[in-house]
Amino acid sequence: MDSLLDFTDKTILITGAGSGFGAALSCALAARGATLILADINAAGLDETVATVKAFGTEVAMLVGNVADELHAKALVDLAQNQFGRLDFAVNNAGVAPNMAPIHQTLSEVLDLQLNVNVKGVAFGMKYQLPAITEAGGGAILNVSSMAGIGGAPMASSYAAAKHAVIGLTKTGACEFGGKNVRVNAICPFFSQTPMVLESDAIKSGTVEEANSKLAQGCPMKRIAELDEIVNVMVMMLSPQNTYMNGVAIAVDGGMSAM
Repeated sequence: MDSLLDFTDKTILITGAGSGFGAALSCALAARGATLILADINAAGLDETVATVKAFGTEVAMLVGNVADELHAKALVDLAQNQFGRLDFAVNNAGVAPNMAPIHQTLSEVLDLQLNVNVKGVAFGMKYQLPAITEAGGGAILNVSSMAGIGGAPMASSYAAAKHAVIGLTKTGACEFGGKNVRVNAICPFFSQTPMVLESDAIKSGTVEEANSKLAQGCPMKRIAELDEIVNVMVMMLSPQNTYMNGVAIAVDGGMSAM
């Protein structure tokens, strides 16, 4: 296997592994030799992903829980170290979709949910992941932000606030731990073919055709992303040979940021 894509003997923690990017990335990394620690609040979805990656012959451990709970974040890192002896990489992918409303109609409970899951989930994850990866001799963290994290998101202000915060955490972690051989980066996808998008209130019908029609009108490529188009970039950003990319937020957006 090309060393750029070889994750043999690397232990990787992925949150939100029960569906969408997390499930697809788990499979992509399992196929490349990784050992996996998988987490999700959705036990059924997590069980399905675990069963799928085991078919690759992958060593895997799992833990159901809420990423907004600091004890869960610590337990995941403890699981990696106790079961596999180390943690090399982490992907803070778990998140919740926005509720569509203008800023002046933002509800307290909506903002609380966004900050708890999309911000605390990353902050608590990094709190325990960074020292563990340092102890293992270095590696990388990849945080999943959004195009809403590098620009405005009309009708989704609480989501935009949370995803901007993810990039702030990413850049800060990169500055603090870059000298310890730990890279911290973020990926910022455009609308993609995940359950979060296809089952959202903005689509309702849950079809790719409807998503392309309603969400991709302003995109130069005139379509939302396929799942693997995002996951392939995630794999490249995590690559053990990608040793000098640190503190960046990469847009994978079909050209939206070029507009």
